[in-house]
Amino acid sequence: MLQALPAELLEHVAERFRVLGDATRLSIIRTLIDDGEMNVGELVERLDTSQANVSKHLRTLHDAGIVTRRAEGTSAYYSVTDPSLLPMCSIVCDRLREQVADDARTFSV
Repeated sequence: MLQALPAELLEHVAERFRVLGDATRLSIIRTLIDDGEMNVGELVERLDTSQANVSKHLRTLHDAGIVTRRAEGTSAYYSVTDPSLLPMCSIVCDRLREQVADDARTFSV
């Protein structure tokens, strides 16, 4: 059985969920997990959004320790550094797929 976190750590947990609670940040994470390290320009092209938007979200993800940044010449390359993200995303996505399938069965009757 998992031990409950001390109350003083719950704010840190809440902050992690706030960082992950944005669709653009989740798209960046998913793209980096699927395709590996990328620079801002590559992410802008892949996500079809602005450079300012991608940079803002990468800064948030970097500050939270979710992605790492590697400088190469005049570019910065980003990759996911938090190993807990893949299993966590799988759990959430699998559960959502189950709920959608259950809803579809319910409403098809």
